[in-house]
Amino acid sequence: MSHVHKEGYTPRLIDSYLQMFLDGLPALALEGPKAVGKTVSASQIASTILPVDEKRIRQSLQASPEIINTSKPPVLIDEWQYFPDIWNYVRRSVDAKAPAGSFILTGSAYPAGAKIHSGAGRIVRTRMRPLSLQERHLACPVVQIKDCLSGKASEQTEFSAKACEVDYIAEITSSGFPGIRAFPKAAQVEQINSYLKNIAAVDFPDAGYNLRRPDSLLRWMTAYAAATGTTANYSEILDAATAGESEKPSKATSIAYRDMLQNLWILDDVAAWIPGEGDFSRLKQAPKHFLADPALAAALLGYDAEALRFGAEESRYDQRYGAIAGRLFEALVALSLKTYAQVNQAHLRHFRTRNGDREVDFIIEKGRSIVAIEVKLAPTVSTKDIRHLLWLREKYGPRCKELIVVTTGPYAYRRKEDGVLVVPAALLGA
Repeated sequence: MSHVHKEGYTPRLIDSYLQMFLDGLPALALEGPKAVGKTVSASQIASTILPVDEKRIRQSLQASPEIINTSKPPVLIDEWQYFPDIWNYVRRSVDAKAPAGSFILTGSAYPAGAKIHSGAGRIVRTRMRPLSLQERHLACPVVQIKDCLSGKASEQTEFSAKACEVDYIAEITSSGFPGIRAFPKAAQVEQINSYLKNIAAVDFPDAGYNLRRPDSLLRWMTAYAAATGTTANYSEILDAATAGESEKPSKATSIAYRDMLQNLWILDDVAAWIPGEGDFSRLKQAPKHFLADPALAAALLGYDAEALRFGAEESRYDQRYGAIAGRLFEALVALSLKTYAQVNQAHLRHFRTRNGDREVDFIIEKGRSIVAIEVKLAPTVSTKDIRHLLWLREKYGPRCKELIVVTTGPYAYRRKEDGVLVVPAALLGA
């Protein structure tokens, strides 16, 4: 099945990935936070669009769900969580041998308490994220993750003779949500703040969660934002969120916040890499914490571009976890790497031993091949910056296809002394 994008649409990296699945599978669920572009992208593929958040469409489906089988495929069932039973109806249609490319379900929340089948074996679920750096068209990437995973990047000796000047701090605060980026800077700030307030005021209630203290949730999210790029446990996050309070939310409440924010696709942690060979009891297996978009973390912490660029008084959260600007830049790179890994059918992980003596920011793994990546908010790289990358290559040999340091510098190049790739964030692509 081929498809021509509709006029005015800016293609996303996930488009060909979705098309690949629809060419062979009957049903696909495209999930992700609100305003990420799920409906717009899915609409490029769909022949029929059923917006379930519209009352008349919802009532029609409730009265006659077989509409999905009599409409021209692919049928986009948008915001399906407003009528959770439609998920089960799609599953039964798949069991009844619906052909490839029949259904696309999009949703911004997984409905709490809904009695629906997981969809395993019938509906393939995939996540859509805010815009990666490649999708922001800041520069033309010269180093591709697909080439790194296959070892082909090692065949290149020259990468870019053109300077890549990008204001990465501005990119952190401008957001990767397509609609928010379209506003002037002052309006972007208001849009991001409104987005955060609506999570507590609108999204939690819509998903079936009765939130008694919205301010408590926002404090928890602020503490989580302060832990960006760390493996802090949830007890530490709760303690940071409720410092000085005599009546703290229970651990169960904190877990409920986390679970619901995951259901809303607001949290986007990176799991630990477990090599699967030898004795790895010393590895720290906690996930690395990230919000769906680093702009949300910056807003929660009260940092605008100027504060990040020139420095601001450190809060207790910054003192605990380290400089916030570097970790938000890491979050910006992580957002991009998640999409790059996804469209290459690979996985993004992080690596850290329990005592922290060995640590690699990110590892992209596909089969037995790995690409190890360090992130540095600086234009230059020293031997000290790559010592853990070199250790990893020595330990895993042929599995380690490429070592990369992602920087803010102007040029992509390979270090002659050790072969490590140094790549500005905007010059790294899928």
